[in-house]
Amino acid sequence: MWSHVRRAGRVTALVLPFVLPGSFSAVQSAHAALGGAPMTPPADASVSSRTMHPSSAVVRSASGAASSASASASATASYTVRETTLGNGTVVREYVAADGTVFGIAWNGPQMPDLNEMLGSYFPQYVAGVKAARAARGGARGPVAVDQSSLVVQSGGHMGAFSGRAWLPPALPAGVSGTDIQ
Repeated sequence: MWSHVRRAGRVTALVLPFVLPGSFSAVQSAHAALGGAPMTPPADASVSSRTMHPSSAVVRSASGAASSASASASATASYTVRETTLGNGTVVREYVAADGTVFGIAWNGPQMPDLNEMLGSYFPQYVAGVKAARAARGGARGPVAVDQSSLVVQSGGHMGAFSGRAWLPPALPAGVSGTDIQ
């Protein structure tokens, strides 16, 4: 799983941009699934959430307080962003539709979340997309982008700093685009 590159006397580790089940013991389990219910956070996690309205601009101040530029947003178009900080420092944001279904997930932090759990039933489709993208690049590794009509996943980073996002285009609420998943 690891490959090493020697540069000027240093060894730099390059990591696969996705983690296969059971292949990285430090991956923290979060129990979420794209297209399903929000995760059950581990005991050492902290959780916060906020309701978003696609038709209104939400501005965050430096103190973290949010103010809305338009208070007249439709309740049916709203969604919730649920942010979970795992004990290892990785932050996972789930984008939850009004019906309780997760339509998008974003992550960043020092450790990669378990994408098998995070993507749920979409994981095999993701793995196939990664294999196809790598084959098209002659086997070259690097940031991964799987862009299909039913699933989009963008993932990359390096040891100690991983980030990515995934969403289901057909499940995006009205007024929400893939760029909103951050």
